Amino acid sequence: QVQLVESGGGLVQAGGSLRLSCAASGRTFSSYAMGWFRQAPGKERQFVAGISWNGGNTRLADSVKGRFTISRDNAKNTVYLQMNSLKPEDTAVYYCKQVFPSSWYPLGGSWGQGTQVTVSS
Repeated sequence: QVQLVESGGGLVQAGGSLRLSCAASGRTFSSYAMGWFRQAPGKERQFVAGISWNGGNTRLADSVKGRFTISRDNAKNTVYLQMNSLKPEDTAVYYCKQVFPSSWYPLGGSWGQGTQVTVSS
């Protein structure tokens, strides 16, 4: 299975921006839809954004519409999540994962280590 490594998280003030990256090793993921998920302590992991194999179709959770943008560069085996106008509610560990294009649900298999995003007020 493709190995995915998330990076780019950090501490930022409310209203600030961060750009997360999800880099794949091993096989390329150009044929797969990808998604970003996040999980805060004590809460279930939730879907944040998804992108089709060629980037032609994207979906954003209502809570991040207008603020986040998902993109991909298949030549670099990398998926990005540009996060603007960050809010404290965005604080979570962010993960990337292959998803089913029809439902945006994550495929089976292990999750990566994720990257921590902390937004202070």
